[in-house]
Amino acid sequence: MNRPLIFKLLAIAFLTLLILIPLGLIHDTVQDRLRYRQEAVASIAASYAGNQTVTGPVLVVPYKIKIDELTGQDGNGKKTYSSRIEDREYLFFPKDLQMQGKLLPTERYRGLHKVLVYELQGHFGGRIDYQLPSAEQLVSDKITLLQPYLAIGISDVRGLIGSPSIKMGTQQLALEQGAGSFGKGMHAALSPTSLAGSDGLDFSLDLTLAGTESLAVTPVGDNNRIELTSSWPHPQFGGSFLPRVRNISEKGFHAIWEVSSLASNAQRELRTGRDGKTAIESLQIQLAEPVNIYSQADRATKYGLLFVLLTFVGFFIFETIKQLPIHPIQYLLVGLGLAIFFLLLVSLSEHIAFWIAYLVASAACIGLLGFYLAQVLRSFRRGLGFGAMLTLLYGTLYGLLISEDNALLLGSLMLFAILAIIMIVTRKIDWYQTSALKIAQGS
Repeated sequence: MNRPLIFKLLAIAFLTLLILIPLGLIHDTVQDRLRYRQEAVASIAASYAGNQTVTGPVLVVPYKIKIDELTGQDGNGKKTYSSRIEDREYLFFPKDLQMQGKLLPTERYRGLHKVLVYELQGHFGGRIDYQLPSAEQLVSDKITLLQPYLAIGISDVRGLIGSPSIKMGTQQLALEQGAGSFGKGMHAALSPTSLAGSDGLDFSLDLTLAGTESLAVTPVGDNNRIELTSSWPHPQFGGSFLPRVRNISEKGFHAIWEVSSLASNAQRELRTGRDGKTAIESLQIQLAEPVNIYSQADRATKYGLLFVLLTFVGFFIFETIKQLPIHPIQYLLVGLGLAIFFLLLVSLSEHIAFWIAYLVASAACIGLLGFYLAQVLRSFRRGLGFGAMLTLLYGTLYGLLISEDNALLLGSLMLFAILAIIMIVTRKIDWYQTSALKIAQGS
């Protein structure tokens, strides 16, 4: 292989690396826009209400216990003790917990960025069984019961709308701020005598709760049945439990969770690891955007180098076969034209639907490059041919973007097909006899 051909290959490799600079800048721009979007979500959550987690109701019975500890012996060999008082509490969880809720989604904006918020219209009902120590046990164990209360944990109490209503049987209870050791939320104080003479209480809770994007419910009952409906057609189910039944359509979704305490560590977490936080295990529903334009644009830019490399390879093969010189500056301009597509894509998708933005950006770039290459290659048909190749590349990229589950398979097949085409087209070229000098001289 002669030196001019080697120099040409080195020049193309250098130009390919040079195009990485604008591609990197465009990728940074996409990341900046994604960061701005996250800041918009945080800004709305700060002034509205954040992601919500609802825990409870749980019956809490605080008590004080006197503990005698051996401290030593006096001079007569008699044991001496010291006493201290500890604050503890009994927790009693619902035997059966039912929740029915309706999520009403709305949209808020910060600049160009749309953020989904919701209002939960929820009803909780169930029964809490309990068994307190007998009077004899209280005396023998040196226990003093304090005022019991029903605790409802809410991660962001600013989201409470109106006045929640809670009843014990038919008795309306007054709600107060704070959820005791549960941290944020609310509680309903019970009279010390209200638990006497019974081993259980029925409760019902109605509340309207606002939040941003995500709602989680902690399955604190022995048996939990949570049912949620919404008009939002693009839910994402997460957390520790997936719904047993779910129906999703263009009109919205309907989901039902059925969780047993045998399958959940929520009760144990609440008993042993509260420190003001909700239980770790919960079921979660997120009102997701059908297309995250920034994640899609970010994925697209990762294919930018492949676009440039394939186009440059096509140019080089065309030079070699047709003996038609293409100047490095022309390589560079075409590479920049390919890179600017990704910037057009992210900027347009902030104002119009992603697929329309993709169509407009790709059509603009293909039209520009096809027109330019028709002059560079000295043939309208050649320019049209390269335009068709770019159309195929852009179409394949869009297929990769919308088929996340099959992206690896489609990408592998595309690369195999491209390599096969290059090998077939160049199979008869004698690279030792190819003269890059002729290309450089335009002969």
